[in-house]
Amino acid sequence: MTSKLNKITGQIEVLRKELNEIVQNKELTDSEVIAASEKLDEALNEYDRLLKKQSRQS
Repeated sequence: MTSKLNKITGQIEVLRKELNEIVQNKELTDSEVIAASEKLDEALNEYDRLLKKQSRQS
């Protein structure tokens, strides 16, 4: 489980940086910003699911 959390944490960091870079050059309502934000949201939701699953197993 820890390796999955480490993997998703790394993905979240990459997606967060990508979103920040895109936002520097685009409007918040731009489709590219929205798509990047949705990818980050999905990764954060997966992280939350993994944490909840881990706490139930403990």
